[in-house]
Amino acid sequence: MSEIAPSPAAAEAGALFARFVELIARLRAPGGCPWDREQTHESVKPMTIEEAYEVAHAIDEKDDAELAGELGDLLLQVVFHANIAEERGAFRLREILERVSEKMVRRHPHVFGDDGASTAGEVLRSWEAIKAQERAAKGKDDTSMLDSVHKGLPAVMEAFQLTTKVSRVGFDWPDADAALVKLDEEALELREAVKHGADARAIAEEVGDLLFVAVNVARLTGVDPESALKAANRKFRRRFRHIEERLRAEGRKPADSTLAEMDRLWDEAKRAERGGPA
Repeated sequence: MSEIAPSPAAAEAGALFARFVELIARLRAPGGCPWDREQTHESVKPMTIEEAYEVAHAIDEKDDAELAGELGDLLLQVVFHANIAEERGAFRLREILERVSEKMVRRHPHVFGDDGASTAGEVLRSWEAIKAQERAAKGKDDTSMLDSVHKGLPAVMEAFQLTTKVSRVGFDWPDADAALVKLDEEALELREAVKHGADARAIAEEVGDLLFVAVNVARLTGVDPESALKAANRKFRRRFRHIEERLRAEGRKPADSTLAEMDRLWDEAKRAERGGPA
């Protein structure tokens, strides 16, 4: 990889990063923290996933101070895993940095080489072609381009990544309107399955198809479906809390009220959010 001279800001960050790496090593060393010393990749894995979601939440909330903190927590996970791996003799942090740097240079020939890609679409097509070459070089040229989308991803994220991948080679709806037509078709098929008493497996399949197309409507309209659903969840929490608070003021709970009462309070919460008369 060609050498890239570090800027003053990069040099400063590098020094701080080196200090942070030493700090984590100290926690794991003899005489360090008993809890940290006991951790393994397996025990830390749930925390790594949790930190990634907390980063996403900070982004959704547009909270820069929180984002800075959460990114630090996520970086901690990377360095912690690297330290565990080095202790096992598996690999070192240096190898992580070398591999990802080499990959970024290799996959950006339009920046570090003589490739002529000048638009985001051209870059993505080039990216997929380069990854296909990498698979072939490893003797994996009979694999699918979708193999790089991990099957362990949450379903919404997996659907988004799968169809993002194939869209780069032209396998896609022409626009969001076409996907919306398909969404209507899937909704009709689900309605028919329910109406005619289809078994649970058949209904589940139709529900899955409907959700899959909904994810693509989001993608084609430039919306991150995971973030959109999270926002809908937050809105639901907010409005149902309004129902609980209004009923609590009357000495009641949702279980003590009727659906009609809760619907009325739900609509009240909606009007309040939109600035209308409660």
